[in-house]
Amino acid sequence: MDTFLIKALQLILSLSLLVVVHEFGHYIFARMFKIRVEKFYLFFDPWFALFRYKPKNSHTEYGIGWLPLGGYVKISGMIDESMDKEQMAQPPQPWEFRSKPAGQRLLVMVGGVLFNLLLAFFIYSMVLFTWSDTYLPLKNVTQGMEFSQAAHRVGFQDGDILLKADNKELDRFGVRTLLDVADAAKVTVLREGREVVLTMQEGLMENLLKDKEGFASYRMPVVVHESMEGSAAERAGLTSGDSIVGVNGMVTPLFSDFKSALNDHRNQEVVLDFYRSGSLQSTAANVDSAGTLGFSVKGVYQVYQTVTVNYGFFESFPAGIKLGIQTLKDYVAQFKYVFTKAGASSLGGFGAIGNLFPAQWNWQAFWMMTAFLSVILAFMNILPIPALDGGHVMFLVYEVITRRKPNDKFMEYAQVAGMILLIGLVLYANGMDVVRAIFK
Repeated sequence: MDTFLIKALQLILSLSLLVVVHEFGHYIFARMFKIRVEKFYLFFDPWFALFRYKPKNSHTEYGIGWLPLGGYVKISGMIDESMDKEQMAQPPQPWEFRSKPAGQRLLVMVGGVLFNLLLAFFIYSMVLFTWSDTYLPLKNVTQGMEFSQAAHRVGFQDGDILLKADNKELDRFGVRTLLDVADAAKVTVLREGREVVLTMQEGLMENLLKDKEGFASYRMPVVVHESMEGSAAERAGLTSGDSIVGVNGMVTPLFSDFKSALNDHRNQEVVLDFYRSGSLQSTAANVDSAGTLGFSVKGVYQVYQTVTVNYGFFESFPAGIKLGIQTLKDYVAQFKYVFTKAGASSLGGFGAIGNLFPAQWNWQAFWMMTAFLSVILAFMNILPIPALDGGHVMFLVYEVITRRKPNDKFMEYAQVAGMILLIGLVLYANGMDVVRAIFK
């Protein structure tokens, strides 16, 4: 199946699940307080819907719209994206949102965010229970890391093994590691067998966003995973586990060295030095015009020693909640960089989100990404922006504190302003996807 189609299907399935769960959070609290829900839709339905169904003796119409930009529940007596001014002009009814106490209305509005967080916690728990937690300790990356130019400028060198950020031990490589390094005053690395303390400079994260190179990647030796049928590697006798360390007498300890050497000998025969079962051997192979030999290399988790933590069913829930909370904290910590020039230029829309999914269907990766997006959706929706749940919460908190309800006309204007802002952000983010696709 085409890579684009696989990623698109994962994106649509993931977002559909998240939208339904989010809107169900609003729906269930509204029904709990006997507030009438007029519509429950996946996707938006301007002018027409792909599917609609209204059960007998029910006030709620369920449906699927044609515009896949989210979904909604239309709650009676509430100023929302439907902008139903005619209904709001009528006297309040007992079953309407506006007739209920502020505390009940507040729970209705935070219901979507709450359910997205609960969904993320549940998914993380089930992933840990089903697939365990396998990770690569940074101290086991014996070849160290390969750093970007921005990281080089603050003192990191290729081959450094990350040990500590200030007094915190760096255990695994990921977003949390980067945030710890960026916020640290000093970072300790293992360099050529001895510990070296680097003094950090401000602006590392901004420079990483500006350069768009990332922070670091694993340095990888060249270990054959599989030779392709009929390839030069197969004819040369390379098999799984062979560790290539030289090309034409030049030492190539890392994949980057090996790739560079092959590029220098395109359409030529080369002599490869490799280790097999601890014995150094040599073989001749023909490099093609693309600078390849036709074999796949083992991944980082196959080369370095990993650690696996298994969880029982009940053990998985506190671990999943902890992982969800940490993910939320990390995302909030990164969010401040959105307001920088480099951060704004890095924003992406549906294309960027779709590219986060793997090119081949992998259920573990799919569920991990869905949980991550559920955390993001919860956080973004609670921002105090009119037209988002957080905007409604902001006005409800104001009402609880002052005991004064904001004017309906003001709420309408705020809703329109919020919708214009959100539409602008969506257009900007997806426009950046288009720009990157054109100029990549």
